[in-house]
Amino acid sequence: MGEQTENSRDYELLLNEIINIGKEMIKSGAETDRAEDSMYRMLESYDLEQCSVFAIQSDIQATIKPKGGHFITQIRRIHRTGFNYDRLDYLNNLSRQICMDTPSVEEIRKKYDEVMNRKPLPWYLQFVAPILGGVGFGVYFGCDWLDTIVGVIICGVIEVYLGNMLSKKEDNLVVYNLIIAFLSAAAVLLAGKVGFGHHPDRIVLGLNMVLISGLGVANGIRDVLKRAYLSGLLNITNACLGAVAIACGTGLAMLIFKGDMYEMYIAPSIAVQLISCGVASMGFALVFKAAVKQSVYAGIGGAINCAFYVLGLNLWGNDFAAVMAGSAIVAAYAFRMSRVHRAPATIFLTTSIMPVIPGASLFYMMHGFVQADYELASQQAIQLAKTCLAVAFGFLLVEIVTRYVGEWKVTGAEQ
Repeated sequence: MGEQTENSRDYELLLNEIINIGKEMIKSGAETDRAEDSMYRMLESYDLEQCSVFAIQSDIQATIKPKGGHFITQIRRIHRTGFNYDRLDYLNNLSRQICMDTPSVEEIRKKYDEVMNRKPLPWYLQFVAPILGGVGFGVYFGCDWLDTIVGVIICGVIEVYLGNMLSKKEDNLVVYNLIIAFLSAAAVLLAGKVGFGHHPDRIVLGLNMVLISGLGVANGIRDVLKRAYLSGLLNITNACLGAVAIACGTGLAMLIFKGDMYEMYIAPSIAVQLISCGVASMGFALVFKAAVKQSVYAGIGGAINCAFYVLGLNLWGNDFAAVMAGSAIVAAYAFRMSRVHRAPATIFLTTSIMPVIPGASLFYMMHGFVQADYELASQQAIQLAKTCLAVAFGFLLVEIVTRYVGEWKVTGAEQ
């Protein structure tokens, strides 16, 4: 009886460590189905009769039954998620090592602590990254040189410096987005009133791209298409709430300082689009705390994405087809980079896809609702839905191809 109790205790500790890894993967930006699959693989590499894992953005539930033992269930609440791709990369490597070597609980805990205590990116990269992302997209949306200078200053002061201070005290993303969006828009509008900046709407839109979670809508639709309905709805809801907060913050600044955001953006030359998208994607990778080398490849992926989107638009004249083509190319690129760097594909996928993510549509849709301009809101809602579906279908297309090609290779090798 004592031996069985001790054995159960070991498996309880094992399950605890595996769930810790899965929880931190989700908190660091992993897709819930990938984190769930990693936990399955780690647990099933040990001597278990049964194993069941369920994960969403806010909760993990797992039940295991060791051979000859009792059922063990643990539940873990996830209070806040974000992006830390360096940590995700090392957690992914740790999960592979556990699957291959089945180390003891003590060894897992030691390796886990090493990952969690890794040094963060240098402070100067943490400062520069949001500027590259926000200003890069500002240029993509048509900002001129004076607009870019305004964007650099305001992004550095408000979204980096004040944003970092606020994030230490404010866990509610809606409140955080509302405050930062208001301060950023107010600063841009005030600068415009004294002649510093020609296109305040484009500057604000570029800065808001650092806050807008348009990717959450696209990932949410992709989850729904994969029948992960709960995760999909949570992604979409969180993205829309974030966008509402940004639109309200920007709208409040417009009401106070009499600003106008209805000019809409105008795309610059193709060369400028490619460069700005590459810079912005690299900046977002650094914002998400990816390694510098991986961030450079994410920037290359962003430029490739933009190139194929523009090419598709010129060939077919159809925005849906162009977005889908760009998304499929990026998904294939991310799959290849994951093999080259032995890192999760999501590091390259979620950063390289940023140029076609409908952050502008999401912002203008919510802005239309806030300003009671329902014609603008409905137009942008339709565009948002079309773009998100195109992104999701592009991702799914590559996922289906890689899955069946992989199965075909395995079948061929067995024969």
